[in-house]
Formats: sequence, structure tokens, C-alpha cells
Amino acid sequence: MIETDLDTFTTERLRAERLTAAHLPEIRRMHRDPAVMAQLGGVRDEEQTAAYLQRNLRHWAMHGFGLWILRERDGGDPVGRAVLRHLTIDDVDDVEVGYAFYQAYWGHGLATEVATRCVGIAARALNLTSVVGLTDPANRASRHVLEKAGLTYERDCLHEGHPSALFRKVLT
Repeated sequence: MIETDLDTFTTERLRAERLTAAHLPEIRRMHRDPAVMAQLGGVRDEEQTAAYLQRNLRHWAMHGFGLWILRERDGGDPVGRAVLRHLTIDDVDDVEVGYAFYQAYWGHGLATEVATRCVGIAARALNLTSVVGLTDPANRASRHVLEKAGLTYERDCLHEGHPSALFRKVLT
């Protein structure tokens, strides 16, 4: 399936919607949740949350893809977020596949489902040559998700001052 409008997409169990300014309360909720943020740099304050939202809205405006808020396919409150976003690692521009879910949704395969879908979007809709994933080197669950989505461990690195395990999938 080739997509031209990336504002929304679905997986078997999830519906993704493009991040908008109206999602600030949801981003705030995620950023205040210690379980969600445990592997994402810790809980963020209001200023950090506002800056995060603006950075991700700019990414959408510049690139036509970015962060999506995730709900179960039949609706309801958000369950997490997914992302395809440019980032720089060791002075190289890459596109990251990422995800975060509320703790009640951990262990159900949703991260693998959405990460796999994002890899497909990167390959077919964005025609990227590769994607990367970053996780804390000790986060076995996230490493497993990245591997199930087809990414392979490449090396350890520092990203924004944090030790990270870098995974990559070549798409060509």
C-alpha cells in the first residue's frame, strides 16, 4: 500500500492521527507519567512539553510526517504515540522510528505493530533508504520491539548526552 496522505494511518488494532496543537493536553499527560517517560529522559515540565510539541509540529510542517497520537482502532482515549522523525546521530541525518505507550498497553505487541507499520511507511511512502531506532542499552523490551520490526543492532552511541543502542534497517 502506498500512502500519499500521512495524517492518519491504521494498523490491525491502532489508529494514528497526526499531531496537532490541540494534542497539547495529551502530550502533557504523557510527559507527566513516570512510567511512560522512564526510558524517554524522565518526566518533563510544562516548558519542556511546550517546546517538544512545537518541535514536533515544525517537523510536520517541514517534512510532511512526524509524530502521531495513537488510539485503539475503535476509538477512545489515546494509548500512546508513534513517530518517524529526523534526528542527527554523530553528525549524520537519519529518520527515527519511535513509540511510547501508557503502561496498561505494554506487553500486548502494540509497539511492534506500530513500529512495523512505521517502517513500511518509511519504505513505501517516504522512499527512505534506511531508518534507525534508539533505545536505552538495558531496555530489553524495546530492543526486542526494534528487532521484531526488522531493525538490527548497529552500535552503542551517545544521543543528546544519553547512552543509546542504535538499531538500523536498510530499506533499499
